[in-house]
Amino acid sequence: MDLYEIRGGRLGVIAEEAEHQELSIESTAMETYSAGSSPSPTGAEDGSDEDDVFKEGETEGEIISIRDQLQEKVAEMESFAGHLEEIFLTVEENFGRQEQHLEHHNDVLQTLSQRHDESAAGLQEEKKSKLEALYSQLLACGRALDASKELIETAQEIYRSQDKRLFLKTVMPTIKRIEEFAKDEVDFTLSTRLEFNTPLADLSDVKTMMDSINVVPAPSAPVINPQMPNSATQTSLHVCWSLFSDDTVEYYELYYRPVLEDTPADSTFTPLVSKATVKETHCTVADLLPNAQYELWVTATNTTGISPASEKALYMTVPSPPVIKQRECSSCPEAALIRWESGNTNPVDSYTVELREMGADGTESSITESIVAVPTCQCLIQLQPGRRYLISVRAVNVGGPSDRSEVITVSTTGTFFYLLEDTAHPCLSISEDGFTIFYGDEELPISAMALDENTFTRCVAILGDLIPVRGRHYWEVEVDDGTEFRIGVAYEDTERNSYLGANSTSWCMRHILSPSRHKYEFLHNGWSPDLRITVNPVRIGVALDYERGTLSFFNVNLEQHLHTFHCHFRNYVHPCFSLDNPGALTLHNGIEAPEYAFI
Repeated sequence: MDLYEIRGGRLGVIAEEAEHQELSIESTAMETYSAGSSPSPTGAEDGSDEDDVFKEGETEGEIISIRDQLQEKVAEMESFAGHLEEIFLTVEENFGRQEQHLEHHNDVLQTLSQRHDESAAGLQEEKKSKLEALYSQLLACGRALDASKELIETAQEIYRSQDKRLFLKTVMPTIKRIEEFAKDEVDFTLSTRLEFNTPLADLSDVKTMMDSINVVPAPSAPVINPQMPNSATQTSLHVCWSLFSDDTVEYYELYYRPVLEDTPADSTFTPLVSKATVKETHCTVADLLPNAQYELWVTATNTTGISPASEKALYMTVPSPPVIKQRECSSCPEAALIRWESGNTNPVDSYTVELREMGADGTESSITESIVAVPTCQCLIQLQPGRRYLISVRAVNVGGPSDRSEVITVSTTGTFFYLLEDTAHPCLSISEDGFTIFYGDEELPISAMALDENTFTRCVAILGDLIPVRGRHYWEVEVDDGTEFRIGVAYEDTERNSYLGANSTSWCMRHILSPSRHKYEFLHNGWSPDLRITVNPVRIGVALDYERGTLSFFNVNLEQHLHTFHCHFRNYVHPCFSLDNPGALTLHNGIEAPEYAFI
């Protein structure tokens, strides 16, 4: 089966499984919504669907998280299939190269065998000629020896002869023969050399063939590996690559440059390309920007040349630490809402919130709890009442987690919140600590009253940023006898050009100064019961109970109940504070609710 068919078929199955699982999760989530049994993020048991804290957002978040995980698995499988395809092609290429080398080796062996046969035949001919020459010389020596022997024997016979007449008759011819024999010089040198001629064979064609086999080819293009988790810091990246072949490499050159997303398409500016030279298949590059995307590619070099560049890969440095917005954080005995700024120009993948409990003696727990994969810049955390926690945030991308943000301390003794300064009427001033509001005597010119749709325009008021948790909340307000004020709660969308308590979206206690007495009203939708308070409260406790649907006011100094509104709050409410004449008002929160507040 073709590799592309395998890859396409397998990834198609994965995509179908991911889609099927996502549809199953969505249908389960819809059934959960219809059953009304989803737990709230704070762990509180709610009486109805609309009382569940962030229920819908949590379920949708789970679906999105699972979908993202499946998409990541599909992407990983696609990347793995791509690597298998590259390996498959490289193996085929190497096999073809080795097969070609083997054919070249066979040609060389055949040529050498032919040269060997030719040399052996030449030696055989030379051996034959040498032996024939030596044999002829040997025959000539034999004949000379026979002639000498015959002459010697003849001379001896003549010498032994007693017949002088015969001696004289035969001696002269014999002497003449000896003289003639002596005239013939016998050549005692060999007629041929004992050494064989070894002519140098012409192996230039063999050398050419061997050179073509032994030449080192230029390397093939390396393959940069995808970025691994936790492979980066804020200013460095650890890059790895592979060479799927048996190429000889002397060194690698890694090129990298930042990816500037805000560069116009028609711009001629290109980021500066940096280069690092290494001998290993990995490299750590430093002095980079935090939470920045970099484009990287690599080449391999040997004595023959430089390989083609690898495909470009994108790596990310670790983000900068987030910045917790302390004045936008709130808490209650059961939970805390933490908000922060990313602190990075490029988006991050997610955030991790870390918390450690503090003991009564101020010692920190060695156990750190983490809430991972937080998609936005806020997180509602379930906590235990009456504890203190150290909370920090990390930003996370593919390179790894950032350093911790600055740590903030959260107490769950009581409800704690800051004022929403963007809702404040322009005539209001807020103290540096954020808990006292002032209404001055001087009138501001209209040009100085910068108003927007979220600012109170008629009532000199401001809202508080109460944590969106349906439970019990308590705070106190300190005023003086000469200040006219309104304190209570209001929906976030309460009319900004209306007075607190004059509409159906706010509930408040109002103090009015008259020549004869201090008058107090408990207003909702413009109506107040006829109540008379004999002792003017200077510190007023406000108790909000979502479960019972009550909003109560108390004279804290006397522990005296003043009034209770009964209402089923359909949405979350915010504390509200208003000054009807010049004066000051101070908010006290983060304190434990007294026992009488929720009797």
